[in-house]
Amino acid sequence: MSTEIHLAFAHPEERAEATASADPRDRISVRDWPVEAEIGAFQAERGHTQRLLFNVVVEVRPQSGPLDDDVDRILSYDRITEAIGDALAVERLNLLETLAERVAERILAEPRAMRAFVRVEKLDRGPGALGVEIVRARAAAPVRQVQDDGTDQALHPLVVYLDNAMIDAPDLGARLDALEARGAPVVLCVGCPPMEAPQVAAKAVQRRIDLLAIEQNAWRLAARDRRCVVTASRTEIDWAIRQGHTIVWAPSKVVLDTPDGPLDRAHDGAALTLWLAETLAARGVIVPKGTRLPAGSRVPVETVSD
Repeated sequence: MSTEIHLAFAHPEERAEATASADPRDRISVRDWPVEAEIGAFQAERGHTQRLLFNVVVEVRPQSGPLDDDVDRILSYDRITEAIGDALAVERLNLLETLAERVAERILAEPRAMRAFVRVEKLDRGPGALGVEIVRARAAAPVRQVQDDGTDQALHPLVVYLDNAMIDAPDLGARLDALEARGAPVVLCVGCPPMEAPQVAAKAVQRRIDLLAIEQNAWRLAARDRRCVVTASRTEIDWAIRQGHTIVWAPSKVVLDTPDGPLDRAHDGAALTLWLAETLAARGVIVPKGTRLPAGSRVPVETVSD
């Protein structure tokens, strides 16, 4: 817990290092970059500027060839500061959250940028600094399929989270019929089964146990409808999407094999569902009403009743 608290208040560069992926990446940072801008939702914030402070860390894919001391071969600091200026120049914003999102989006449009940590703070709203910090990764590439006429088509599946009440519901088959009628491949996800998984002190072991518990629930769903074929690897998932099949995701392999995989949410089936939807560039994610999801989704979320 102390480590988590420390990282919550640490500089974005320290957070980037602590959550680094298995694949090697370089980091470029802009620290304590001051800007004056008119921003804020309150009437007292309108009509005048206030001081903002930016701290940005960007993970970049390492250069494959020699740099030759050429600035055009790197992601320049200027691209980060320009992203800040461009985001502020488009329109007046009410929320720091919106500003941080737009800065991250511009940075991640750079070919070598893989992940961006953006912290924005207001310095004039009180005796301290009031701010937000976000982490965003490069948008996922959708599954693609070559058509009979030779054209390349992007495939955007529908990702659906079923809670245990939905798995056990007598109208499960009708629900699946309705999902398939939407005309997109359907990827079903589940959470932990009704029986609680064993609890151990070792975090790494607990994550494995939680993922395996979710997979047991996936097989429980598969037993209820023959269309629900359990798939474990990204290769299987991509093939099923190209075939237009309905599948159930068993998360262990994909989560454990993916750099920056959501290991800290291995117990949270809904959060894993949203992560998979973003990874697959899904057209949307459907969850039961009242489901709690991490903020900042790039995928449209639809809620339905049990």
